[in-house]
Amino acid sequence: MEMQQFQYDNKIVKNFIYATMLWGVVGMLVGLILAFMFLFPNLTDGVSWLSFGRLRPLHTNAVIFAFVGNAIFAGVYYSSQRLLKARMFSDLLSKINFWGWQLIIVGAAITLPLGFTTSKEYAELEWPFDIAIALIWVVFGVNLIGTILKRRQRHLYVAIWFYLATFVTVAVLHIFNSLELPVSAMKSYSVYAGVQDALVQWWYGHNAVAFFLTTPFLGLMYYFVPKAANRPVYSYRLSIVHFWSLIFIYIWAGPHHLLYTSLPDWAQNLGVTFSVMLLMPSWGGMINGLLTLRGAWDKVRTDPVLKFMVVAITGYGMATFEGPTLSLKNVNAIAHFTDWIIAHVHVGALAWNGFLTFGMIYWLVPRMFKTKLFSTGLANLHFWIGTLGIIMYALPMYVAGFTQASMWKQFNPDGTLVYGNFLETVTEIMPMYWMRAIGGTFFLAGMLIMVYNIIVTIKSGSKVEDELAEAPALTRVSKRRTAGEGWHTWLERKPIQLTILATITILIGGIVQIIPTIMVKSNIPTISSVQPYTPLELEGRDIYIREGCNTCHSQMIRPFRSEVERYGEYSKAGEFVYDHPFLWGSKRTGPDLHRIGGKYSDNWHFNHMYDPQSTSSGSIMPRYPWLINNALDKSDTEAKMRVMVKLGVPYTDEDIAGAQESMLAQGTQIEQNLYSDPDFASSYEDSKNNAGEGFVEMRNREIVALIAYLQRLGTDIKVETAQQ
Repeated sequence: MEMQQFQYDNKIVKNFIYATMLWGVVGMLVGLILAFMFLFPNLTDGVSWLSFGRLRPLHTNAVIFAFVGNAIFAGVYYSSQRLLKARMFSDLLSKINFWGWQLIIVGAAITLPLGFTTSKEYAELEWPFDIAIALIWVVFGVNLIGTILKRRQRHLYVAIWFYLATFVTVAVLHIFNSLELPVSAMKSYSVYAGVQDALVQWWYGHNAVAFFLTTPFLGLMYYFVPKAANRPVYSYRLSIVHFWSLIFIYIWAGPHHLLYTSLPDWAQNLGVTFSVMLLMPSWGGMINGLLTLRGAWDKVRTDPVLKFMVVAITGYGMATFEGPTLSLKNVNAIAHFTDWIIAHVHVGALAWNGFLTFGMIYWLVPRMFKTKLFSTGLANLHFWIGTLGIIMYALPMYVAGFTQASMWKQFNPDGTLVYGNFLETVTEIMPMYWMRAIGGTFFLAGMLIMVYNIIVTIKSGSKVEDELAEAPALTRVSKRRTAGEGWHTWLERKPIQLTILATITILIGGIVQIIPTIMVKSNIPTISSVQPYTPLELEGRDIYIREGCNTCHSQMIRPFRSEVERYGEYSKAGEFVYDHPFLWGSKRTGPDLHRIGGKYSDNWHFNHMYDPQSTSSGSIMPRYPWLINNALDKSDTEAKMRVMVKLGVPYTDEDIAGAQESMLAQGTQIEQNLYSDPDFASSYEDSKNNAGEGFVEMRNREIVALIAYLQRLGTDIKVETAQQ
């Protein structure tokens, strides 16, 4: 048998490991700052680019795409070469993948704090970045598939199946969710509106969790857990069932994020059905991972790598049990919009993604640098501090979620809400926010211990960027199934067919759910009284998006007695037909705003943005003084309206031509409303008068546009005033 010598590319793996640790620290540090901003709302007082609404998407993107993303690439590039017995297809593509991904991350770190955002969960980056992400992802896919085609190993191991499914599915999800029409270099509008946009977004959002945070990590689990334990995978058959059932069922589950919303009931029920079914393949994978460690439990007690991996797989099992549970309508009615969801997400992110990444790094680095880990004791310390951090983070958030849900729904005997003031529920859970911040501090401290341990380990090792390997050449065999060969064994040596079949499997659910919602107009009934936003309201909505207001406030009143009593008439699908993008939100740190229009005076909104505590004692909302000081940029208004026309919003040529005049007139009216109020921003006006400025023109300020938008919300249909 002919043996061939070749070299594994370790340099690309090393670079991705460095990036994983760097961005992990950055992403977790931003998250910790956000946790303390719940306790000290004005921690970054007056600095717009450090406000909560702008930092929150930076945190999620840094953790998901920078920390976890780089970890995925590191693990895939290392394991693929060894599973396929071949160097990566192209060193150049590897370098483009690495540097392109880092440039996208740096671009996100700059633009998100500056307020350039689409507002769509896990997809906040604007259109130039969406194009760049697609291109770099294709580079990664070409490199992976090219390596598979030149492999020296006939059959594709289970990890490779998960890598292929990850590549094709993330590409499909990203492209379809990111369809948008640009207005300018850093501004665009989603091609979908309202209910349709919500469905596409959570088809993407849930499956970003599925196919970016789960399937690639399952591939890493199938490679690194057997390697670390020096044991074979527990069950080959279970891995087959796990893979195909998971990628088929997962793609249907997105609508469970939209239960009791304006999404059509049939789509909600499909989401619930497949979410419950999802428990079986998810736990099949967990069982396969844990039972791989059979006979190695003595080693688990002493090896920090296996400790991290055991807790990671356990965290995966807990999160994937909780997910289907949360998709049940009676449970979702309690949990949605509360901190329970925050706990759920972080069990998956910190335990499953975080700990598996840590275990992988601790296993990889000593082997790549031909040395021993500097300190097993420090690694064990990291494990226990990190585990304590997860517990201290998650448990208080569960308590906070149950507390919120209970308080929001309680009624007095006379039918009024017991806790009519939303802030009463916020005050009650502040101790839990303190514990969350402490837990996050522990987790970050553990990460810093790892960084130190790895740096010292690397310094003690040798630099091996091209690792010599040897394997027999792959000989040609019949393309047809041989006698006694199982269909899946045959498929494992046919990467193109496997990829095509996986693609078809993941497309079925998306097609069945999304196309009817977009193509069948009766799914989204129209309401004749619903009209497009005025030019000033449109600008105000963009400011609302820029400041990330939707991260703390929902715009979706569910048909529950408690919500209708608190906020007003429940939301109808037809009210959102001109919303590009939708802004239903996913958590209520503050109250729902869908019926806020007309509930308070213009002056109240002005004061609320200038100093929230002056209107709402005990509020944890930060100040937004720059909205009052900044002049409203009206230069792109007509361009925005023309893009909206292309998206089906019925602005006329006269509307667009008169946009500037319309904005001035509406802004002047709001300015008059402000100055006619005797209590108008007394503290703000006093400061201006002391500076000798006297009357300050407000009609062309950003705050006026935002007030115009807020006063419009929920007023297109006639509703009764809700309890405050």
